[in-house]
Amino acid sequence: MLHVLAATSSTIKAAQALGFGLGMGLGSLGAGIGIGTVFGSMIQSVARQPELRGELQGIMWLGFALTEAVVFYGLVGGFLGFVLVK
Repeated sequence: MLHVLAATSSTIKAAQALGFGLGMGLGSLGAGIGIGTVFGSMIQSVARQPELRGELQGIMWLGFALTEAVVFYGLVGGFLGFVLVK
């Protein structure tokens, strides 16, 4: 009965691919939503107070960079899921 529950090599490869795909997919989805929010807020802020554009632009780029880092966290998480599943 125990041999039925044992993982085969194809099951392990499928789990690795699933972990990598979920890690990258969710990371990219989160970054896309975050970047859209950052730039949307910038557009609204400049439309309300155009004189603050210079001050807000640095903050916008910082928010963009930090949000884009989420994709790299997803990439690392996906690779870890790909490598560590045995």
